[in-house]
Amino acid sequence: MPTIGVKRDLLFEALGKKYTDDEFQTLCFAFGLELDEVTTEKQMLTKEQGDVAAAANASEEIIYRIDIPANRYDLLCLEGLVTGLQVFQGNVKPPKFEFVEPKQRQVLTIQPSTAEIRPHAVAAVLRNVTFTPDSYNSFIDLQDKLHQNICRKRTLVAIGTHDLDTVQGPFSYEALPPEQIKFVPLNQTQALDGVQLMDFYATHAQLKQYLPIIRDSPVYPVIYDANRVVLSLPPIINGDHSKISLKTKNVFIECTATDLTKAKVVLDTIVCLFSEHCSQKFTVEPCNVVQPDGTTISYPELAVREEQVSVQRANDYIGINEPADKLADMLTRMYLEAKVDAKDSDTLIVKIPPTRHDVIHACDIYEDIAIAFGYNNIKKSLPAFMQIAKQFPLNKLTEQLREQVAQAGFTEALTFTLCSRDDIARKLNKDIDALPAVHIGNPKTLEFQVVRTTLLPGLLKTLVANRKMPLPLKLFEISDVVVADENTEVGARNERRLCAVNCNKTAGFEVVHGLLDRVMQLLAVPWKTGDAKTGYYLEASEGKYAKIHLFLCSILMRILIPKTDPSYFPGRCANVMYNSAVIGRIGVLHPSVLQAFELTTPCSVVEFNIEPFV
Repeated sequence: MPTIGVKRDLLFEALGKKYTDDEFQTLCFAFGLELDEVTTEKQMLTKEQGDVAAAANASEEIIYRIDIPANRYDLLCLEGLVTGLQVFQGNVKPPKFEFVEPKQRQVLTIQPSTAEIRPHAVAAVLRNVTFTPDSYNSFIDLQDKLHQNICRKRTLVAIGTHDLDTVQGPFSYEALPPEQIKFVPLNQTQALDGVQLMDFYATHAQLKQYLPIIRDSPVYPVIYDANRVVLSLPPIINGDHSKISLKTKNVFIECTATDLTKAKVVLDTIVCLFSEHCSQKFTVEPCNVVQPDGTTISYPELAVREEQVSVQRANDYIGINEPADKLADMLTRMYLEAKVDAKDSDTLIVKIPPTRHDVIHACDIYEDIAIAFGYNNIKKSLPAFMQIAKQFPLNKLTEQLREQVAQAGFTEALTFTLCSRDDIARKLNKDIDALPAVHIGNPKTLEFQVVRTTLLPGLLKTLVANRKMPLPLKLFEISDVVVADENTEVGARNERRLCAVNCNKTAGFEVVHGLLDRVMQLLAVPWKTGDAKTGYYLEASEGKYAKIHLFLCSILMRILIPKTDPSYFPGRCANVMYNSAVIGRIGVLHPSVLQAFELTTPCSVVEFNIEPFV
């Protein structure tokens, strides 16, 4: 689900009304969105980069971060969000988009050589655009959001926007060997050919991720104007010659693609959302795109189609009972103009505008009716037919153990599934490369870089946050961890674990050992003795052990101590064994681990997998 950041004051100015944070959150929820966070640019930079000094000069202006459904491309910028909310509130009617014919259309010719790498292209022109600093930034941000979303990081579609007054049509879309392509890239001063450009951007923070898309191809795609000036080298970068600025009045938009349908959606979205900045609002100048076979197609399409849905079926699916005219009004508020069919009062005729490419089936229309009606307003009712269901066994066991562990005197914590690399590696005296961790491809913050492979760091950070509380602190969590596994279909698997920590003036190993014994007693798993085939016991990880004696519950016990896990104090750690298989670990944490998590009191820990007991 993509998240957009909009300036609060700019948003309220466009909406024509000021809201409190709670009022705006309520409006977003009613519209099917979620106000994720109220922050500032300074706070965002500090959180994402961890550099307070770098964020010192950042703006303190309030920013709303709003979660947008992944299929609502029309809400990925301020312009689309404002229009959607205004229509939803009934303040304006859904805009109608029209073509404006120029004296001579711009022409983009696709050469046959492009079939080898990116065979499709579409184009359009926005005339007499007036950019402000905020609308210009919104225009750039929308392209980035589309690139990350529907364009699949430019693999399916790459967007290029150019100052039309700096270039001359007709335009030619070609594919040439990289050494034959030479131009000055965006915001650079030196001309580079295709080979040099790949080396130049190999370490670029943003662009390096797109280089593999075409790097190994014998030809690179390129767009020229009539004077052989390079407009762009998709999907990498535009040329500096045609870059847009605040002074740009006429914008030439081209999208090259491996998926023509996605390219049409992207082009429609951009021109519809930003045509409101044209002197003649909601107008677009079409372009002719000449195909390799010589045929000419006009873009953008801006197609408006009609769908028919049953009033009775909509009511039945959602669980409401509303008349046809009310349902039509709800759909109109959701940017889908609707009216009751004059010939059949049970049928609604719905117009799907070019901004709503997410509507592909009647079910999508029913969903919009439900959103406009309000999910919280739908009355709960029992199904009209018999349902046979039961709780998932693993979740049932989890709930039963949570109650029992809490009754044993431990407090439950619920921590983040994502954490930093340091949390599961360096702070636990381990090497990140040796861990079966699932890494986040482009982490937005330093705190969320990997999926946790153990529950321990979350509990230790919870202890740190509550270290002013009186001792002992006894915490537990029963949740999933994720470990990389090449034998699974997706390359990773979930594992449900129980982890408990005892923090006191002394380590209190007997406390967590007692909890382990209690859990096993509840699971009817006996302590393995002699030649017993089943049961649990403690054993060294590699068979080498030291014999020590612990006074546990007035019983003298002999356990086996592993010497291999660097997270634990040497000689005070053991593997938890069940049916001769390692299911977890118990022991006293190493002082360096405590120091890394800023703890000053000793801690004992038990963590094991509960899935074998389901």
